[in-house]
Amino acid sequence: MQLVVSPVHQRLRDRVKRIARIELFPREEVRAAFAAGHTAGDPLAEAFVAETYHGEMGAEKARELLDEALRVGIDNVPHAPDSMRALFAEFETVPDWVDPDLVEQGAAVWRRWGYSLGAVGNAGTMDTYTEASLAVPLSLSGGYAGSSALNRYLETSRWWLEVCRPGAVLSPGSTARAVSLKVRVMHVSVRARVAAHPEWDSARHGLPISQSEMMLTLLGGSVGPALGLTALGFLTSSAEVRAVLHFNRYLGHLVGCRVDEIYPQTYADGLRLLYYFDATRRHDAGPLGAELVESFVPSFRPAPTVRGLARLRAAFHLHLQAGYTRLFMLPWNRRGYRLPSGIPGLILLLGRAPFIALIEVMRRAVPGVDDRWQAASMRRWRRWHAWHLGQREEAFDAGRALRR
Repeated sequence: MQLVVSPVHQRLRDRVKRIARIELFPREEVRAAFAAGHTAGDPLAEAFVAETYHGEMGAEKARELLDEALRVGIDNVPHAPDSMRALFAEFETVPDWVDPDLVEQGAAVWRRWGYSLGAVGNAGTMDTYTEASLAVPLSLSGGYAGSSALNRYLETSRWWLEVCRPGAVLSPGSTARAVSLKVRVMHVSVRARVAAHPEWDSARHGLPISQSEMMLTLLGGSVGPALGLTALGFLTSSAEVRAVLHFNRYLGHLVGCRVDEIYPQTYADGLRLLYYFDATRRHDAGPLGAELVESFVPSFRPAPTVRGLARLRAAFHLHLQAGYTRLFMLPWNRRGYRLPSGIPGLILLLGRAPFIALIEVMRRAVPGVDDRWQAASMRRWRRWHAWHLGQREEAFDAGRALRR
């Protein structure tokens, strides 16, 4: 698959390299691997899904089988097919490169970022909906389109909340690991359905939810917020960025992303890959991208039946999310969509930045502040999630049909 760099980005790269001796593009071999990754999937998980969810077994029985294996262990499921055993063997093997201390340090960064991680990550993701390769799968699956946009975000938030619990992703049998495997299977199921859909152009876009696109989500949980949240007062050191990169690398392993070839090892490498993605955009999503972007923030709007404090609370989060989009979507992309102004939320976000920065300084100087800062951030995030979720449960449904 060929990626074409825009002339504007090329000129900026050349000028910066000439004047500052700084290279904005990744190395040539990384660029080649990133292009090739658009046609690469997840063979082990794809074999399992094809045999079970999309095979004679059917989605309901396959879901029950997966739940059973996650609950009692694959060795205690004698009727598990070989494709499932191969998937679990890879999933349950901790790669040699994993440093448990770095994984935990990276999880701690997520706990400090808290609600802001999800908000800035989603705003950055919305900015990528200019691309049909990203917008078509989401539009077809319906996850972030129309009235279901908030529900899908709550599912993603549940995964974020689980994986950053202390020690969770390296603990056998943890909810974090179970949810990660369900996310992997769901992605593979959607990939297969979208790839067979007449709206998908494989010659132009490669595979839906490709390796390269999954890589971008990992950067959206590491170097992206590390850079962007600085504007909101979060002070993330270089060592913490390295840790959160390592944490996201292991998360990538769990959800089926190949993280051994082009995965960034440094903050600068991560930013270069993000710049390269921006430089090779096609801006071909059209109305599908607009549908996705314009669905999300309004999904926080309080329903007509909501009254009193609950209505004020919903309106607060509506303005807050709109503020994040104003701050973290590229202005020339954001102008192409109909979105709430975001000014009230932006004022709030920037107004509290000095207080966050003060806490960030204190956590390095005063023993115990860091732990309390993490706990408070997670408490607020979980409270918001539980309030919005209500009596519903996240489905992570790999058997869900496409909406058209």
